Amino acid sequence: MPRFNRQFDPGSMKLVIFDLDGTLIDSRLDLIHSVNAMLRNFHRPELPGDVVASYVGDGAPMLVRRALGDPDDEKFLKQALEFFLAYYREHKLDYTKAYPGIPELLEQIQSNGAQRKMAVLSNKPVNPSRAIIQALGLADFFVQVYGGNSFETKKPDPLGVKTLLTETGTSPENAMIVGDSSIDVLTGRNAGIATCGVNYGFAPHTLCEAPPDVVVESPRELAELFV
Repeated sequence: MPRFNRQFDPGSMKLVIFDLDGTLIDSRLDLIHSVNAMLRNFHRPELPGDVVASYVGDGAPMLVRRALGDPDDEKFLKQALEFFLAYYREHKLDYTKAYPGIPELLEQIQSNGAQRKMAVLSNKPVNPSRAIIQALGLADFFVQVYGGNSFETKKPDPLGVKTLLTETGTSPENAMIVGDSSIDVLTGRNAGIATCGVNYGFAPHTLCEAPPDVVVESPRELAELFV
């Protein structure tokens, strides 16, 4: 059953904002392979998958920076980022898939609230984010998909959430963000909206750093909030 840290009414939510990697989609292998391809290209040792996965969440520039050990050479970092993005662009759908139960979850949220809207706010660049959502057959569920380069700031800055609230005409008390990391929780707090953490993604261990209002173990449990 979902675990509530703060009571709120999920049924009153008019806007549900989803993180992408580790929340809607399992993109772990493609990200790991792309990071290690970048490292090989620059004659650096590859990293274990769990290490790469722990670096995901703050956007591609930070992922590459962490994988390279935070070097001071900004020109090198730019070259490495360009290689990573080019490689990932070609391989983003090799293994990436929606988590089991995600399409059913989105259908249930949509069907149980005629006026309810859904959106995606990721720190992944916007073009691959939209391409993946389209390729996996999920695009029709969302009124908008924003990425880490859609605004001048990334999560946990609340700009993306506030933009979605304005675009959909939703008040903060009627909106919720769903994600697998403390970054998503802090984004929701900074925007004054409800927060839901998922324990099946890349970084559930970070949820103890910023406990969300409710925690779920699976997409099925998340769907139960909207029954």
